[in-house]
Amino acid sequence: MKVIILAGGCGTRLWPLSRDHYPKQFIKIKTEEPSLFQETFERSLLISEVDDIYVVTNEKYKFLVMGAIEELGYDYNESNIFVEPEAKNTLPAIYAGVHGASKDIDSTFVVFPSDHRILKSDEFTDIIKASENLAENHIITFGIKPDGPNTGYGYISPAEKRLNGYIVEKFHEKPDCETALSYIEKGYFWNSGIFMFNSEFFTNEVKSHAKNIYEAFDTSTDIKEAFSKIHTKVSMDYGIMEKSSRIAVVPVDIGWNDLGSFDAFYDVYKRDDNDNIVEPENIVIDSKNNYIYSETGKLVASIGVEDLIIVDNRDALLVCKKEQSQKVKQVVETLNFRNDLRSQYHVKEYRPWGHSKVLEEEKNSFKINRIVVGVGKELSYQVHYHRSEHWVVVKGMAKVILENKEKLVSAGESIFIKPGEKHKLENPGKVPLEIIEVQMGEYLENDDIIRFED
Repeated sequence: MKVIILAGGCGTRLWPLSRDHYPKQFIKIKTEEPSLFQETFERSLLISEVDDIYVVTNEKYKFLVMGAIEELGYDYNESNIFVEPEAKNTLPAIYAGVHGASKDIDSTFVVFPSDHRILKSDEFTDIIKASENLAENHIITFGIKPDGPNTGYGYISPAEKRLNGYIVEKFHEKPDCETALSYIEKGYFWNSGIFMFNSEFFTNEVKSHAKNIYEAFDTSTDIKEAFSKIHTKVSMDYGIMEKSSRIAVVPVDIGWNDLGSFDAFYDVYKRDDNDNIVEPENIVIDSKNNYIYSETGKLVASIGVEDLIIVDNRDALLVCKKEQSQKVKQVVETLNFRNDLRSQYHVKEYRPWGHSKVLEEEKNSFKINRIVVGVGKELSYQVHYHRSEHWVVVKGMAKVILENKEKLVSAGESIFIKPGEKHKLENPGKVPLEIIEVQMGEYLENDDIIRFED
């Protein structure tokens, strides 16, 4: 069995935790827990070997994917990551994964979104394995048994029984509350967006119902060329599920939540006796039903507050009433209108060599970064004309090339790079290299880089 993980989406309703360049599937909503993507990857290992797990993402997130898997300790083949040149919605993404992964055409695939929380992974694994016969000649979607009249999900009405599932009678768009109540009374399910199918059967269904997508890949040598021939965005639901006559739904009760807003946190995360979701170091007095999170390690003390969401990032602070959390999207829209990059970028950024995090900065003066370089990794040979850089090694051994001269810098030592000096940083050691970088100058943007080797 093979797995495709869809990791190209970007949510806006969890800002400032989630940003365009650091979306919710990669953030750690609770600091002591893995990210949603990491949870999805480890869940995939319950049904597949690591070499049979494929990730479809975009260029912005490729190194987030690699960093997240590396953090879990797995040796992962980079060729298993398929990079979408542009977003075309879920059907082209899924077909790209199937087309790229199907070394043998007859395989069973499970498609997981990377931003869902599933509390009962072992139970779900058993259901997936029990669904293989049904998946031979049906495309399966897993239907969630509703626990209330949620208006944020699409619904599925089942028809006759088929093995461990039901033939799908119809898909229904997100309803109003009254309609949702009637759907629950009729035994409808939420549409989870998790799919399972045989690759040969799925390919034939795409050929029948989305021929342009089939032909785009069939006549192309790579994913970039294929996507250039797909001129419209097509979802899996619209392109295949609502058109094919061979669709089945398998009901599941697996502790599923798509964490589409801060409200959803209260259904899946541990709460204290007063229904607060809060980090242990924070202090809550006479406060209840709050979500309080500080990324910076700053102590947050709340007194006499209720039904609040408080999220403190280094560069942004969100305070809102729980019932207003859907409006967080409007904050992102306002930031985009202002061309404010805080809607897009997080203080932590993954790169091919590791990751960096902004610790402090003052515009047109200085910036302090914490840089982690993976074992055997290196940065490009480059030069800056408007800033100097002072590197202090705090862990590991750094190999620095400065104007073609090599120098080893160990923990506790430092080196200074003047503006205009060509330089390069490498990690020749056996442990991750960690340095504190202090940039100083009147212009500190990333376009002040000329790379000689990359």
